[in-house]
This record gives sequence, C-alpha cells and structure tokens, in this order.
Amino acid sequence: MVDSLITKVLKYNPGADVELIKSAYDFAYRCHTDQFRLSGEQYILHPLGVAEILAGLELDTPTIIAGLLHDVVEDSATTTAEIAKEFGDEVAALVDGVTKISRLKYKKTEEDQVKSIRKMLVAMAKDIRVILIKLADRLHNMRTLSHLSTEKQLIKAQETLDVYAPLAHRLGMYQVKDELEDLAFLTIHPKQYAEMVHLVAQRAEERQVYLQGVMDDLKGHLKKARVKAEIGGRAKHYYSIYRKMARDHLEFDKIYDLIAVRIIVSSIKDCYSVLGIIHSVYKPIPGRFKDYIAMPKFNMYQSLHTVVVGPGGKHLEVQIRTDAMHRTAEYGIAAHWRYKEGEKGRDEFEERLAWLRQMLEWQSDVKDPKEFMETLRIDLLENEVYVFTPKGQVLSFPKGSTPLDFAYTVHTDVGNTCVGARVNGRIVPLSYEMESGDTIDIITSKSSTGPSRDWFNLVKTSRAKNKIKQFFARVEKQENLEVGREAFQKAVRKQGLAGKSVTQELLSEVAHDANFDDVDDLMLNIGNGAASAQQIVNRLMHKISGESPEADTAKETPEAVEAAAKAREKRARAGNSGIIVEGLDDVLIRLSRCCNPVPPDEIVGFITRGRGVSVHRADCPNVTDLRNEPDRFMKVRWASRTATAFPVEVKVEALDRTKLLRDITNVLAEYNINIMSASVAVNRSNQTTTKLIFEIGNLGLLNDVLVNLRKIDGVFDAYRVLPS
Repeated sequence: MVDSLITKVLKYNPGADVELIKSAYDFAYRCHTDQFRLSGEQYILHPLGVAEILAGLELDTPTIIAGLLHDVVEDSATTTAEIAKEFGDEVAALVDGVTKISRLKYKKTEEDQVKSIRKMLVAMAKDIRVILIKLADRLHNMRTLSHLSTEKQLIKAQETLDVYAPLAHRLGMYQVKDELEDLAFLTIHPKQYAEMVHLVAQRAEERQVYLQGVMDDLKGHLKKARVKAEIGGRAKHYYSIYRKMARDHLEFDKIYDLIAVRIIVSSIKDCYSVLGIIHSVYKPIPGRFKDYIAMPKFNMYQSLHTVVVGPGGKHLEVQIRTDAMHRTAEYGIAAHWRYKEGEKGRDEFEERLAWLRQMLEWQSDVKDPKEFMETLRIDLLENEVYVFTPKGQVLSFPKGSTPLDFAYTVHTDVGNTCVGARVNGRIVPLSYEMESGDTIDIITSKSSTGPSRDWFNLVKTSRAKNKIKQFFARVEKQENLEVGREAFQKAVRKQGLAGKSVTQELLSEVAHDANFDDVDDLMLNIGNGAASAQQIVNRLMHKISGESPEADTAKETPEAVEAAAKAREKRARAGNSGIIVEGLDDVLIRLSRCCNPVPPDEIVGFITRGRGVSVHRADCPNVTDLRNEPDRFMKVRWASRTATAFPVEVKVEALDRTKLLRDITNVLAEYNINIMSASVAVNRSNQTTTKLIFEIGNLGLLNDVLVNLRKIDGVFDAYRVLPS
C-alpha cells in the first residue's frame, strides 16, 4: 500500500529517503494493527491517506513521515520519545504538535473554542508544518465523513468552515481550501449544495463551448506575438458560487466568473506582454484590473487579474501568471517550503509568516470570546488592500480599513494621538477606506485628548479595536469607580440605611455574594451599568435583617389562568369547522395550532376544560403526551364534501435576492390562496426562511403549491411545518 506514496514523493523529490518512509509506514502499521475505522477499513488507511495528501503538496520527507505517524501517540501506547529515537527529533516534534492539536476538541461554547484555537495558532507559530499535517488530516477525514453520526458530521463540518478552511485560505492553499469548503457545504447544507450542482450542470456544456472558443482565439493571438503560453480554464467551486450569490444577492445567471481563463507563461515580462495583448483584443472593464504580481496577497499569491468584455458581450475573467506563481496559487505556503530554499528563501519565508505572529500578539489582548471569533474571522478571511508608508514600506489591511487602522499598526501612541491623515498627499477624513496603492501619512498632535468613541465604528482591524478599548478602559476606570460609589451612596441614603450599618466588611460580603472580586470591582460594575445600585442595597438590607434575598413571587390561581385562557380563545363552532364529533351536536371545536390539521390528515379529538374539543393530527406529539387520559378522547372526522379552508404553516428556504417574496406570493395568488400571515428571516449567510400561514382546503392542493414553490429560482426547499 505504501508504494503509491513512494511513487508520489520520488516524482518531486528524487533524493528522498525512501527506506525511512517505508520504515515509518511499517511502524504506523504495527501501532494501528488492531484498529479499524467506523467504515470497517483498517485504520492504517487514514494516516496513509494523510501522507499522500502531503505528498501531493510536495512537502519534505520529515513532514511525510510525521503524516504517517500523526496518530500513533494519540491512539496507541507509543511515546514521542520512541518516535524521536526511531525517526529523529524533528519528526517527533511535528507528531507532538499535531497530537496536541488533535486533543483540542471543538466545543459548542465560544469560550472553549477560543482556548482551542489559540493553542492551535501557537503550535502553528512554532512550526507551520504542524498545521499543514493537520489540514491534510482534516481533509482526509472530511472525505470519509459519511460513517459518523449526523450530529458529529455537522460538528466537524462547521469546525472545518469556521477554522480549517480559513487557515488554508490564509496559507494560500486554495486547492485544500476549496475542497474543504465544498465537503463542509455538502454536509451542512445538502439541499443548497444540490441546488448549486444542478444550476452548474444545467449550463455546463454551453459554458464549455464558449470557453473553448475564447481559448482558441487567445492561442492564435499569442502565437502571432510569439509568446509561449499554456491556456486553461478554472471552474469556481460550489461553495464559492453559493457564497457569492448570498453575499451579493445575485441570481445564478448574474455570476460572470464561474469559469476564468488562466494563462501560464515563463516570465514576469511575458505576464505583462500577455496582458497588453488581451486588452488589445477584448475591451477591459474599468476598475476590474488587479496587479498581484507587484503587490502580492498576504498569502503569497501572485497573478495578474483582469475582466474583459469577451465574445457575445459576456464578461470574462482572465488570470495571468508564471509557472512558479501557479504553484504558489495551488499549494500556497507549502510551495515555498524551506527544505528547497537557500538563506534568502528562509528569510523571505519567515517574513511571510510575520502575519501569524502579529495576529497572535494582537489577539492575545482579546478576552471576550465573541469578539475573538469575530476578529479571527476578519484576520483570516477578509480581502486585503495594500498601502505604502511614507518611506515606501508595504502594509496589508482587511478591505474597508481606514487611516486609523494604519496609525495603530505603526504604533499605539500614533493611533491615540492621531488627528488627521493624508492619502497620496491629500487630507482625507478618518472614515476614508484605504485602497491598494495609497500612500498613507498620519498627522498626530501632542495635545490630542485621545481616541473618540466613534472610532470603534471606523476601524476594521482587531489591533486598532483592542488599543482603543484599552485606552478607554484605563481612562474610564477611575471615572466609573466614582460614578459607582456615588450611585451606591445615593441608593443607601434613599433606603434610609444608617452609615454605621453599612460596614466595609458587610459590603465586601455582599460583593462576593454577587460574584464580584471585591468592593472596587462592585463599584466599577455599578458605574458602567453592569450592576444595579438598588439591587446591591436590597442585598445589604437582607444581610442586615437576616432575611432571604429571594423576592416573593405571586402565583396565579387555576381559576384565573383558565379565565384568561377563555378570554384569549377565539371559539369556532362545529358548523364552521368542517369537523364532525361523533355523538355530540353544537359542541365547541378548536383546530389545534400546534399541528394545524388539514383534510385528509388523520385526526383525533380531545376534550379540554372549558374550551370544547381540541382537534389534533393523530401523529401530533402533544397527543402522545395526553394518552394517559383516554376518557377525554373523542372520535372526530372530517365532514364530507366540505368547502371549509384550513390554516397551514409552510416554510420556504431560499437564497436571499430581490423580488423573492414577490415570486413566492405570485405562486400562491395563482391558486387564489388567502395568506393569513407571512414573515421573512435572513441569516448571516443571506439565506432566507419565509414563514407563511395560509388557508387551504386539502392536501392535494397543498402538494401542488409546494411543488411550484420549489421551482422558484434560488429556492432550496418548501415544506409544510409539522410538529416534532
């Protein structure tokens, strides 16, 4: 089984120590000999799969060996000392790093997530190969995810989208990132994934014919110019299409870069020559040219990007790069691994990793878990702009950053004393969003009183937010102490407590009872509004009197509860309900709102106190709860040939876009359906859930309605809501 791995390694590294790799495989095989995966396969197939992914990234021999051994310490009695003895300290350190990350479990609480992710970032900073192995491990696990329980699949997929795919993106490993995102997308949103596959497949042949025509045309022009080039296409992956539709509220037909033309040449000079040829053949679209060769992305990505008007007036994206740039675009940081670089290469490598250490430094100041996760998302995922200092140094920032972000990156004092900024020699407001190529010059003043609270809304980077917050924390601490003490004394006087009664010792007891560190901490929290002075005084009064601090709660009588329920209930008579209760006439009948039964649903009746007969679907969970009172059940049936309309609840899940609600209501209008209520909720992924309650006479008609709702562009699913 190890032969295919050896073949892959020798293709890019003929000098690899093949015997040591074979020895590592044998070692791993012995350690995992009695272990099997949930699929029933031998466990050794997993570390072998991880090692083959690492070989696909063309990594060095110690990394390949560590990939084979990455689970032996976790899953067997083997120690890192034994690994060091057999394969050296370097391999042992890599395995130890991966083992520590593997022991970090993805928790549901944000606080636990933050602890785990921070430890993982520290492991990365020590040796980036640790996270490369972990990414390969996660990729192989995602490929074989189907054998886990549904709950575990969802947890792993969400963790992949939240942490591992963004890390692969930050490291420039687009091949790994794209596959991780698509696999997670398939697991978390199978309906949306299927919709994307369907939309792409519908137009695949048409796009391929168009792309081939463009490539043939470009080959002819490049041949005339005597430029040797390799021309191909790059298809957008499914999650990327979904995210773009969601983010920009676009319909599928409005996405023009589903396939981009990629041109690979031998030199940087040829890159710009090809760009000139393309712009002479096709009209470039203003503002859509990006030079990532002169100013590479944060993850080392280099290429020229331009969008032109291609044949038929269609927008066409073209990417131009050298073969070396293409390797970096595919493999990211793995393509620059130090084992094949000299001193200059190592220095450049360390410089490229500076973002990681800087991110660790900035985020070590963030205490709030929600804030940490948000700043991590910004640091890992946001598009970047590249600006110059007055001395010509290039700095990168998340898109949307302002001169204030620049100022705090230079130095905290520069940020705190900033009073203005010049961009390209022109004074701009502090709300100005920096653009790539800008030269930023910060204006400071020693007489500045410090940052404004409004700056929180202007800055984008976690460093700037943290430094502004720290400034106000220092300035406001004394102020909050004074405000808190004053509010507390005012509440004490209002209650008429004698000063002698409120001793420091008693106050300290109350502070600890209320979960504050000490009296000063209590006063700080009163001052900043996190604690109520009146509630603290109430606690004091209970302490002094020896009473329980729990407030008495008034309880409603059963009679009052039933009277209120009767007042709220809108009664429906049997003549209007379309339901017959066997053996009873003129009885009050109520269709239960928990399940909204509709003909020909199987139904049961339940006698309620003071509200007649409540009618449920036979499979309603609430009916199961009532089975211990069989004497209160009544036989009920639908009246034959009734024209009565019944309320049903339907949910429509779709990608948010303009005129979506109009299209949904148009379908209902075609069936002359009366909508009783409608509400729309949009989540952070711009996915909408439209909740509709409307009247309908039978299930056959409802099924027709649902089929037509699902045909609406961008709709993933439409279904009747039933109790669960």
